[in-house]
Amino acid sequence: MPGEESLILRHRLSNEFGLTLQAFRYSAASATMSDITERLESWVRELKAPAVHFVGHSLGGLVIHRFLERFPDQPPGRVVFLGTPCVASRVAQRASRFAPIAHLMGPSVAEELLQPHERRWEQARPLGIIAGSQPIGVGQLLADFTEENDGTVAVSETRMPGASDHIVLPVSHLGMLLAASVAREVGRFLTDGRFSLR
Repeated sequence: MPGEESLILRHRLSNEFGLTLQAFRYSAASATMSDITERLESWVRELKAPAVHFVGHSLGGLVIHRFLERFPDQPPGRVVFLGTPCVASRVAQRASRFAPIAHLMGPSVAEELLQPHERRWEQARPLGIIAGSQPIGVGQLLADFTEENDGTVAVSETRMPGASDHIVLPVSHLGMLLAASVAREVGRFLTDGRFSLR
């Protein structure tokens, strides 16, 4: 996605919490995770900010995870994942069986989502994870979920050992970028280090 999809979320975080927001853009279809994290490191360095929070939607959460694994010496701050498939992605695995879709996925998706990973959050900075439970999305057709999901990612796929907090909100995978409730919880975590809902 080009970055504009987070415009409403960024607007709410700026207005309601006084945060300064910048969108990091990358192409999952053409770049490896190594390429993306290297670009992100340069991008963060150029910000010259005393503190930097990170918010990642879907694969964006794994970009942040890999970035901090590779470049841990960053300004202090907190992290929020939105609908990030931390373990693997059943939807991506099923979609990869169709050649035209598999070709569009790109190397970073293949690296991070097509095989199960036992990831663990080992960073000093707190991580909060928001999962969705409104099953609206094309992923419903591919994954045949039998558990709580956001239409693309199952709630169970969003869990990562070592995270500080994890909540489930009644939003879809794309809808979480538009929901006021999600923006409120992201802002709470970034400013207070915890979600208001339990």
